[in-house]
Amino acid sequence: MIINRLAVIGVGLIGGSFAMALRRAGAVGRIVGIDSDAVNLSTALSLGIVDEIADDAVSGVAGADVVFISVPVCAIESVVRSVSAALPAGCIVTDGGSVKAAVVRMCDALMPPGCRFVGGHPIAGTEHSGAAAAFPGLFAEKRCVLTPGLTADPIAVETVSSLWTAAGADVCHMEPGHHDRIFAEISHLPHAIAYTLVHAVGTADVEGENVLSYTAGGFRDFTRIASSDPVMWRDIAMMNREALLASIDGFSASLAELRRRIDSSDQAGLTEFFTTAKQFRDGIV
Repeated sequence: MIINRLAVIGVGLIGGSFAMALRRAGAVGRIVGIDSDAVNLSTALSLGIVDEIADDAVSGVAGADVVFISVPVCAIESVVRSVSAALPAGCIVTDGGSVKAAVVRMCDALMPPGCRFVGGHPIAGTEHSGAAAAFPGLFAEKRCVLTPGLTADPIAVETVSSLWTAAGADVCHMEPGHHDRIFAEISHLPHAIAYTLVHAVGTADVEGENVLSYTAGGFRDFTRIASSDPVMWRDIAMMNREALLASIDGFSASLAELRRRIDSSDQAGLTEFFTTAKQFRDGIV
C-alpha cells in the first residue's frame, strides 16, 4: 500500500479507471468519490469504483493523503480553490488534465502551507466518458507525464509517480510549457482535425445526399476521437490556445502544400509527400 486514503474529484473514465487500477494493485486503502453528477457518483459506488461518496468536495478531501482531480481543465482552478482550505496538512494534490502550464501555475498558487501540487497527464483514454466507462487496465503500458511545479517536493513527486506506476503506467517528467507544446501537436491538433473533418463532411451539400451514411472503416477509424466529450475539448482548446493555434497553422501549411501538389498534377511530389508521411507513421508503430 502506497497511501491510506485517496479522494477522487471527478469519477469518470480517467478518475474511475485510476481508482480501479490502484485498488487492483493494492496501492490504496480507501477511496472516496466526489462528483457534481449525482447519478454518475451513484454509478461509481454501485460498481465498486469507490468505497464511499461525499456530498461535497470539502468534506470529501478530509483525511486524504492524495487528492486526484479529474475534471475539465477549465474547472480545475475552481475545484482546487474550493477545497484548498480543507486540505489536510501534508496532502498531495494532483490532476489528470492534458494542459499543464496554466494548471500548474494556478494550483501552485492555491496550495496552503504544507500541501503540494504535482501536475500529471496520463496519455490514455477512449471516446467514452463517465464512471460506467472506467476500467482498471486503461493505463497499462501507457505513458504518464508528471509536471511538478514550485510546491512539489521530491517526496510528493515520488508518491504520485509510485501511484501511476502501480496503475500500470510508464512515468516520465517534463517542464509544463514543454508538455503543452508537444501535446498541442500530437493530441490537441488531431482532436481538432477530427472534429473539423466530421463537421465539414456532415455539413457538405453533395446533391442532397447524407454523405456520412456512406462512411466505412477508414473514415470511422480516423474520426473516432471526434466522439469525445465536446466540453472537455472546448476547455483544452481554450487553455492551450497559443500552442494549439501554432499547431493548426503548421497543419494548414502542410495541407496547403498537399493541395498545391494535387493542383499542379505533381505526381513525383505527391509520392514524396505520402511516402514521407508513411515513414513517420511506420516509425511510430
